[in-house]
Amino acid sequence: MSYLQKNLRELSMLSSSIIADSKFNFVRVLYWGIRFSSVASNHRFYGTKKAPQTEEYENSGGMLNVHSRNGHRIYRPTIMKAQAALLEYLHSTRGIGFLDAENMSKSSPIFLKKLLAKVEHEGDIGRSIMRFLRYNPINEFEPFFESVGLQPAEYSAFLPRNLMFLSDDDLLLENFHVLCNYGIERNKTGKIYKEATQIFRYDYGVLLSKLKAYEKLGLSQATVVRFVVSNPYLLIGGVNDQFVKVLEKLKNIGFESSWVEEQLTNGISYNWKQILGLLFWFEQMGCSKEKLADLISQHPDLLFEDSGSRSLSLIGLLLKMGCSTIQICSMFLQFPQIRVGKFVSNMRQCFLVFNEINMGVQEIEYLFRSHPHILGSYTLKTTKSLFSTLNVGKKRLCQYILENPEELKNLKVGTTVLPLPGSGDIMRSKQQKTQFLLNLGLEENSKKMKKLLRGKGAELQERFDCIVEAGIDEKDVHKMIQDAPKILNQTKDIIEEKIDFLVNNLGYPVSSIISFPSYLSYTTKRVTLRFLMYNWLKEQGTIKRILQMSTIVSCTENEFLKRYVNHHPRGMEVWENLKREIYSDSMASPAH
Repeated sequence: MSYLQKNLRELSMLSSSIIADSKFNFVRVLYWGIRFSSVASNHRFYGTKKAPQTEEYENSGGMLNVHSRNGHRIYRPTIMKAQAALLEYLHSTRGIGFLDAENMSKSSPIFLKKLLAKVEHEGDIGRSIMRFLRYNPINEFEPFFESVGLQPAEYSAFLPRNLMFLSDDDLLLENFHVLCNYGIERNKTGKIYKEATQIFRYDYGVLLSKLKAYEKLGLSQATVVRFVVSNPYLLIGGVNDQFVKVLEKLKNIGFESSWVEEQLTNGISYNWKQILGLLFWFEQMGCSKEKLADLISQHPDLLFEDSGSRSLSLIGLLLKMGCSTIQICSMFLQFPQIRVGKFVSNMRQCFLVFNEINMGVQEIEYLFRSHPHILGSYTLKTTKSLFSTLNVGKKRLCQYILENPEELKNLKVGTTVLPLPGSGDIMRSKQQKTQFLLNLGLEENSKKMKKLLRGKGAELQERFDCIVEAGIDEKDVHKMIQDAPKILNQTKDIIEEKIDFLVNNLGYPVSSIISFPSYLSYTTKRVTLRFLMYNWLKEQGTIKRILQMSTIVSCTENEFLKRYVNHHPRGMEVWENLKREIYSDSMASPAH
C-alpha cells in the first residue's frame, strides 16, 4: 500500500471515530416552501475530479443512459453493475442492512449519476466504483434521503454537518425501521421526515407505541398507515384530539374510519381541527344527524376539499350577505351536484359582475339570499362579454338581472346569448337626441352630426343649457356647436369648469369662446402651460405682439416651440420646467 493510500485510510478511520461521538442535529424546514430542483451537491467528502457538465439521465427504450462530455453512453447493464457495486459497498463494507442498502443503491439515481461522473467508465465499472469508494467515503445521508422519496433540494437542509455515516445516527435508523416494519413504504417515509422530522428523534419504543395508540381507537394497521402518511403530525405528541373527535362524530352519524380513509387523497395533508370546526358549524346551523349524513355521503368534498376551508368560506360569504343559519343550512341540504370549490368560485364571479355593473349593496345581498343555488351552480360570463352579447349597458344589465334572476343560468359561460330587445328608455333617448338636433336647425336624419355627438338627448340638452347659462345667446351656442360639435361630448361639470377657468384665471370674457368654441375641447392643463409660457415670453420681450387665444392654444406643440419658445435661449428650459410641474400628477401628454 502506498504512503498516500495508507494515510487516506487512517484519515477515514479517524474521521469515523470522531464523528461517531458527535451529536446528530436536524434542521426542520417548511416543506411547502421547497420546490424540486436540480441536485445541490455537497462535495466535502468527494475527490476533486471535475464532473462532466453535460451529463443527464434519460429513460429511452427501457435503457437508463448517462450522456457524458466525451460522448460515451452508459447503458442499463452498466448502470446495474454500478448499483450492485454501491450495494456491495453499503452492505458489506459499511455494514448497512441489506434491505436498506439495496433501496439506497436502486432508488437514488441522482446520487448514482454523481458517483458515475467521478469514476472512469472504461473496463469493469463495478470494480472502478469499488476502488473509488475505498478511498473516497461518501456522505451516506444523501442516497438515504433520496431513496426515501426526497429530492436533493428538499433534503439539503437536513444533511447533518458533523456526520457522514448512517450508522452514526442510530435513532434515525431505528425510527425509520419502525415505520417500514409497520407497513409504510420506504419511498413515503421521506414525506413523513419532511413534515414531522422530530419523530425520527424518538427514543427506542416511543414511535411504535404512538402507532399502537391509534390502533386502540379501533383503527386497523392499514388504516393507521394511510392516515399517518397523509398526516405525519399525528405522530407528534399524544394522540391527536381533533383527529379522534372527527372520527367519533362521523362514526356517530354512520361513517366508519374506513370510509374516511377512502376520502383521503395521496400526498395531501389534512387539517383535522378545521374539519372538526366545520362539523360543529353544521350542528349549530340545526342540521340533524340524518340530514347531515345524507349531505356528507353525497358531497364528501364539503369536508375534505382543502380540509373544509371551501365550505367555511361559503358559510362566511353567505353570513356577510345577511343569510340566517337556517337559510344556510337549507342551502347546503339542497346542494347541487358540483364541487364546493367550484360553487364558491362561481359565487365570487357573480359578485364581481354585480359590483362592476354598479348594482347596489342591498340588491346584491338580496340575490345571494334568495338565489344562492343559481349563483353557485353556473359560471357567469364576464361583464365585458355580457355587455357585448346582450347589447346593453350597466344600468340595463343591472335592471335585467334584478327582474329576472332565474335567467342567470342562461348567461353562463358556453351558452349562446341573444341581444335584449330595445327598452323604452333607449327609444326615448333616441327621440330626445333627434329633437335636440332639430332644435339646432339640423336635418332630422343628419347621420354625421349624430355620430359626432355622444350621449343621450337629455344629457346633450343639459350641456347646451349650461353654456347658455354662462351668458352666451342661444343662437351663438347653436353656431358654436355646428362649428365644433365635440364640445358637447363633455360632461356639464367639465364645461362649467373650463368656462370658469377662462374667465377667472385667464381674464377673458365668456364671449371669447363664440369665435373659438374649440377652447372647450382642450384640457385645462394644456391651456395653462401655453399661457404661462406665452406670458413669460412676453415679459422677456421675445413676443411683442398680442396673440389671439386660438393661436396660443390650438397650434401643435412642435409648431408652438418652433414659432415662439425656441426664439429665446432659455425657452426650452423654462418650457420643460413648466410642463413637468403642471403634469406632475399625470403621465399623459397634453391633448392636441
